[in-house]
Amino acid sequence: MMVKVHSYSNAWPKRAVPERSTGSDTWERFNMVKFGLQFKATLENVTNVRPLGDDFRWFLKLKCGNCGEIPEKWQYVTLVESVPLKGGRGSASMVQKCKLCARENSIDILGDTITPYNTEDNERFKTMVQFECRGLEPIDFQPQTGFAAQGAETGTPFPEVNLLEKDWTDYDEKAKESVGIYEVTHKFIKC
Repeated sequence: MMVKVHSYSNAWPKRAVPERSTGSDTWERFNMVKFGLQFKATLENVTNVRPLGDDFRWFLKLKCGNCGEIPEKWQYVTLVESVPLKGGRGSASMVQKCKLCARENSIDILGDTITPYNTEDNERFKTMVQFECRGLEPIDFQPQTGFAAQGAETGTPFPEVNLLEKDWTDYDEKAKESVGIYEVTHKFIKC
């Protein structure tokens, strides 16, 4: 008995869904992507440099993944702010509508990824926090007030560290020596 095999062309059109493996920007525009903020500085007699409190403001420049728009103003996100996502899909630290293309985008701080920058990290990039983004890409970070540190030898707390100028200095009374954070820089990586 002979069986006749019929071959059919795809009768149903395929949806245009970008392949995850291509590494294309198209895939990242529509799905959650994690970005790590890597911090680098020269530490002098201090350690445990970290953002202080859940209300710490991460000042970022964010690029729309759909149209490439980058707003002029710095925007900030905090752990204490939570905005519901459209369609009841959870919440994020910030939800915004792009002024150019009107696409709704979001960014969420992954609180359990926040880690201090310590003496052993001196002059090396280290991921300090991760952000989960949908439709946005962080492209710049501006450190400001709200950081804290402690004396490397004495544990003296320094609760008001301002890194806006990319340098900070103080004096540790217990150790009788100057302390400082210098040449602060950063970069973003995909996680």
